[in-house]
Parts: sequence; structure tokens; C-alpha cells
Amino acid sequence: MVFLLALSPILWLILSLGFFKMPGFKACPLALVLAVAVALTAYQMDGQDAASAALEGVALACWPILLVIIAAIFTYNLAVHTKSMDIIKHMLTTVSKDRRILALLIAWGFGAFMEGMAGFGTAIAIPASMLAALGFNPIKSILVCLVANSVPTTYGSIGIPASTLANLTGLDPIRLSSYISLQLLPLNLICPFLIVLIIGGSVKALKGVFLITLLSGLALAVPELIISSFVGPELAVMGASVVIMAVIILYSRFQSSEAPEYTMDIHPAHVPLKGGMLACLPFILIFIFLLMTSKLVPFIHGPLMAIKSSVSIYTGEGGVPYTFVWVNTPGILILLAAFISGKVQSSGFGEMLTVLGHTIVGLRSTIITIITIITVIATAKVMGYSGMTSEIAQTAVNATGSLYPAIAPLVGSIGTFITGSGTSSNVLFGNLQTDAAVAINADKIWLAAANAAGTCAGKMISPQSIAIAVGAISLKGKDNEILQAIVKVYIPYILILGGVVYFGQALIP
Repeated sequence: MVFLLALSPILWLILSLGFFKMPGFKACPLALVLAVAVALTAYQMDGQDAASAALEGVALACWPILLVIIAAIFTYNLAVHTKSMDIIKHMLTTVSKDRRILALLIAWGFGAFMEGMAGFGTAIAIPASMLAALGFNPIKSILVCLVANSVPTTYGSIGIPASTLANLTGLDPIRLSSYISLQLLPLNLICPFLIVLIIGGSVKALKGVFLITLLSGLALAVPELIISSFVGPELAVMGASVVIMAVIILYSRFQSSEAPEYTMDIHPAHVPLKGGMLACLPFILIFIFLLMTSKLVPFIHGPLMAIKSSVSIYTGEGGVPYTFVWVNTPGILILLAAFISGKVQSSGFGEMLTVLGHTIVGLRSTIITIITIITVIATAKVMGYSGMTSEIAQTAVNATGSLYPAIAPLVGSIGTFITGSGTSSNVLFGNLQTDAAVAINADKIWLAAANAAGTCAGKMISPQSIAIAVGAISLKGKDNEILQAIVKVYIPYILILGGVVYFGQALIP
């Protein structure tokens, strides 16, 4: 009975969001109310402790998560305002006329870049609309973008899902992200092949592009593993996406792979190098700023990290001061990069502030995402501090025993399917995974990473992701058809991840 009470906030989210189709901004606050009620009654949590636990969750949601969302969307909106995004899109279409190569470049390469930089639907909506505009089949455009957006999800928005998981669980972010990249490595290699198969309609589509497809997978897998192992989650996908696009562009320049049945009738004009570099300047600066302020450059990283404030929020046992890092945080660095690049691109300061104001006002359209993140994190904090999460983990371990690691990715995928957010899934189940790891004497970081890896599979089948893609190209009424098709990819994903997590735990130090 106590277990069911502990599980009730999660069950409520599954029912309300998954079956009753209730909006997230209504369902998630009720989950928080339910978590507080159970904590106060069944777990005898002090009222002040419950309130302060929720408040700590709100603080984490606002700084740095919502700050990064605002900064990333502002950077994108400013790029649209200055016409830089039009130039970038145009540059991509000059690479090849082969629809298979263009799908890899736009959905896999550029889509990963958009996920690493902005996330929150942009990496599905923008590439899907670009492919449809070029003449790709609309259903296939959506399917390839859902597949392409899967594995980059955990490093979306400058690594927010992974870094939030590290903050919430108190785990080392670099080791955590390196484990995530290890677990995702097989899927990073498989995804480009799936993209080509979907676009071409059969295995025959790989003829002539097998090598570049393999290189495209390696271009994500290898740089992602290196960056995450030495720098952390922030640049793992954004940096790797640059490598993907560079590999595809260089390959297409020196090796023609255009086959008549896959050749598209497009005639894009040449974009000068200077104009292209200027258009890409915001994203180049973001990469440089995040790299220069990372632990790889200690004489910059150290002084900036010292500009912080620590505040004790949670009043109960086990609470630690929450630290607000005021300068060396991704949101601030992204804003700085955006303003500098906007100035170089001849935008006035007042003009940029207007775009920023419109961005903030425009966030009303993403109110579901914002309220979902805030209330889900607050719910997770209450459940964690009260002991509800430990109760769920212990019961799950008792039911599965040493086989639990095989289902750890499934848990993460369910969280993303419910909420539409990898960050929210990591918040909901991150501590559950670490508690389960303690119960079976497994590596906590490995199982926490399994949750993050599982979110990538759940992102594909999330109704929110499908709705964003369908809305981007005005393809109403096709949601169920797309879901039925993408589920065929989701099931092998989860089985592969389960095997990697279960058998791979024996290989980690």
C-alpha cells in the first residue's frame, strides 16, 4: 500500500498525460500536490521541509534550466531576424542533390546542431520543414527527423538534460556524460542507416552511400564520446554535429554519390565563405565561449566559477546549499554570444532587446513545457527527500533483482513519453535509478546514465514530439500513422539499450 502511495504521482502523470490527454500545465501541478500530500501523511514529512523541497526544485528549474531555454530560443530568433538562418539553410542545400545525403545533412547533422543549441522541438520542426520544402515526402520527413532527434536528446539545449541529472543526483557530470555516450554509441552508429532506409524505402538505398552513412554515425559517436569525457555534457552534441556536417560536406565535394533515382531537381546559388561564416557567428561564439570557460581552461574556469552564491533552501535532513553560478553558466554565455554576434551582424542593441522581449513574450506558447519542467522538478525533490523515490526503487529491485539494469532505459523512455522532455524524465527517475543501483550494488552513475540514454528512445514516440513535427509542416491527422511507424524503431532501440546497460556494466571500472 505504501508503495502505491509513493508511486501515485507518477501513475497520475501516466494517466493524465498519456490517456486522458490532459495539458501538462494542469496535470503536473496536480502531481506536485499529490506528492506533497503523500509525503505529509504516509511519510510523516514536516510541512516546512516539504515546502522547502519544492522550492529547491523551483530554483533548479529557473536557474539554469529556464535561463538556457530563453537564451537558446533568443539566439535562434535573432538568427531568424538577421536572416542568418536563411543563409545557413541555403548553404545546406548546396552540398548535394542526392536526397539521401541531404537527409543525412539536414536531419542528422543540422538537426543535431539545433538540438545541441536550442532543443525543445526546434531540432524536429526546423529540419522537417526544410526537408518538406525541398520536396521530400512529408511523412518520411517527419520520421527521419524523429529518428535523427532521438540520440542527441540527452545533450539538448547545451546539455541541460544530462547536467540537470548530474545536479539532481550529485553525480560527477563528466563521468556521467561519458557513460551516456558509451551506452548510446551503438545507436549513434545505427541511426544514420535508419535515415537512409526510410528515405530510400529499402536496403537498396544504401548502395553508393554506405560509407558516408557509416562516417556520419562515427562523426557523432566518436566526438560525442571524446567531448563528454573531457569537457562534459554541454558541448557533446553541438560539437559533434559540426563534425557530422563537415564530414558530409567534404565527402560530397570529393566523392559524387548521386544516383538518378535519388537525384533532386534543385539549383541553389553559391553562398560566399565570408557570408556563411558571418551567418554562423552566433553558434561559433557559443562553442568558443563554452569551451574556453570549461575545465579544459582552468585559469578562466576557476575565477568565473568563484562568482557564485550558495543558499540553503531545503530545511530537512540531507539538504545541501543550492549554488547559483552567476557568470559561468550556459545561459549567460549564450546570451553574451548572441548579443556580440548580433552587433557584428549590424543589429542595434535596442533591436536585439526587442527580439529578446518578443522571445520572452513568445514563451507563453511553450507555457506547458515551462510549467511542466518547474512542477516536475519540484515533485521529484519532494519525492526524493521524503523517501518516496527510495520506496519505488526498492520495490522495483525486489521484483527484478539483478536484472534491473536491463529495464533501466525503459524507465527513462517512459518518462520522456509521458512528459515529452528528456530533462523531465531525468528529474523524475534520476534518483530512482541511483537508489536502485545502491540496492543491487551496481554503479550509480551507470544506471543514472541508462535513464538518460532511455530518454532518447522515448523522445521518438512522445506525442509532443510528433505534434511538433506534424504542426511544422501542416500535416494534420497523421499523428497515429506516424506513431505506428516510429514504434517499430522504438522497440529495437529499447532492446539494444537494455542489453548494452546490462552487459556493459561488467566492463566499466
